[in-house]
Amino acid sequence: MTKPMNITEKILADHAGLNEVKAGQLITAKVDITLANDITGPVAINEFNKIGVKKVFDKERVVFVPDHFVPNRDIKSAQQVKQVREFSREQELEHFFEVGRMGIEHALLPDNGIVTAGDIVIGADSHTCTYGAIGAFSTGMGSTDIACAMASGDTWLKVPSAIKVEFNGKLNKYVTAKDLILYLIGDIGVDGALYKTLEIGGSTIREMPMDGRFTICNMAIEAGAKNGIIEPDEITKAYLKDRSIRTPKFYTSDKDAQYEKVIVYNTEEIEPVVAFPHLPGNTRPVSKAGDVKIDQAVIGSCTNGRLSDIKAAAEILKGRKVHKDVRLIVFPATQQIYLEALRAGYLETIIEAGGAVSTPTCGPCLGGHAGILAAGERAISTTNRNFVGRMGHVESEVYLSSPYVAAASAVAGKIISPEAL
Repeated sequence: MTKPMNITEKILADHAGLNEVKAGQLITAKVDITLANDITGPVAINEFNKIGVKKVFDKERVVFVPDHFVPNRDIKSAQQVKQVREFSREQELEHFFEVGRMGIEHALLPDNGIVTAGDIVIGADSHTCTYGAIGAFSTGMGSTDIACAMASGDTWLKVPSAIKVEFNGKLNKYVTAKDLILYLIGDIGVDGALYKTLEIGGSTIREMPMDGRFTICNMAIEAGAKNGIIEPDEITKAYLKDRSIRTPKFYTSDKDAQYEKVIVYNTEEIEPVVAFPHLPGNTRPVSKAGDVKIDQAVIGSCTNGRLSDIKAAAEILKGRKVHKDVRLIVFPATQQIYLEALRAGYLETIIEAGGAVSTPTCGPCLGGHAGILAAGERAISTTNRNFVGRMGHVESEVYLSSPYVAAASAVAGKIISPEAL
């Protein structure tokens, strides 16, 4: 008789060919998808070539998405993408996404059904943990680890212990999934789940659409977690239906599974949250933000670049104007989301308000391009990190928020609650 296991342990055990696993155990597991981008991809390719194998383990399961410095920022970034492009062609990979078809990797892969429930996904990008929203074990690794998995189809890792987090109750007006995950990180700290599973549930989550679930799992790494994961339910299954290119496998945690601890929050006590510089855990309610003037507002990224996020921004901006001293930049996460937002009129609203809309890219989130901050400038952003120099100069500041708060702040010229407009 096997021991009770949580959802993460079950996925790892099955992929390792074991009846059971336990926290702290070292395992070798089969991977379903490997992922790299235009920054991490060239490093992985160079290491793959050193191994001496001629072909990747499966041309349908090795994925490259150039999204960080694209459209190409400069000659160096163009060379990086060229290397990834040529390798993908040589290997006849099924999934390489060029400008015009690409999107931000962590929105593109689930929306295109490339990752699915029950998968093990490893990516040379820390926010690979996003796919836990569909019930996959997904985590970031170094480019060398990705290279080895590209060659063998295997990876090794230590089974993480788990923290269970429950959000219960109805969301208050203008409170979103972004506020919940910022609240959690602010409570437990940026190392509060170091190399652990954050298993997220509760009545709030069970009623939450997929967009919000992706946002929450995307930022699990900001609490130090190895992975974030949400048990699949009918909402998950509806999202994956007619989308997944492989058959999903739905795992659930046993009722008597063991957790390191269980944290329970009353969602009705949470208001919109802002993370102040220079950590995602440096949070406070927007009502206590004080007088923080901003120079730039960014709405987009793998955290909040989905259709509901663009809609939220348009809802706030409708009939209003962006403050004359603020640059508002909006990045839909994929071409499909861009098109849907265009057809729905959201982009027209944003542009009429004085915002700029860009093609999908990670650019401003990592201080890469298309929105870099100068010394002394402040930005409010729906991205996932606000470390020193994250979006530009080391003397700039980044404040993290939901699209509602970012859009309202763009109008006001300072950080405010949407209810204050």
